[in-house]
Amino acid sequence: MLDFNVRGENIEVTDALREYVEKRLTKLNRYIGEKATANVNLRTYHSDKSDKAEVTIVLPYVVLRAEAIDPDMYAAIDAVSDKLERQVRKYKTKINRKSRATGFKGIDAEGEIPETEVDDDAIQVVRTKHVDLKPMSPEEAALQMDLLAHNFFIFKDAETNTDAVIYKRKDGRYGLLETAGE
Repeated sequence: MLDFNVRGENIEVTDALREYVEKRLTKLNRYIGEKATANVNLRTYHSDKSDKAEVTIVLPYVVLRAEAIDPDMYAAIDAVSDKLERQVRKYKTKINRKSRATGFKGIDAEGEIPETEVDDDAIQVVRTKHVDLKPMSPEEAALQMDLLAHNFFIFKDAETNTDAVIYKRKDGRYGLLETAGE
């Protein structure tokens, strides 16, 4: 059973908009089965006249998250609802398939998912590369990543002497993952 926490940025969340969000996301109840909160963030960008709907649902065993951008807020809500439904169906299918193959019985009395054998077909490493981490600044690493036309690059941060990863975000900017040390 989903509860809803709907908030707006640069947009007033009207009763009609709130009801539409709840109507579209209530369809997920048939897959979820337990009490959870859907955190919905609706945002309007005045600069490019687009609307964005973001939804996060935290469940004990998985976090469902989706976002959609469209010139029409109702279309963005429809798209994010469809994405979430695909995610939860895919997850439930994977669990059901695993339960038939391994005798998985679901969640135990303490609410934990029992340990099961890992399905060898689920993740398949098709190539392994060994890299020498060269000391450089994050700016140099970003330049190297762009030259190689990759979407991430691992390097040793020259200033902190720790391993780090720089990556290209969906918005075109860069993100940096730093390790805690050696």
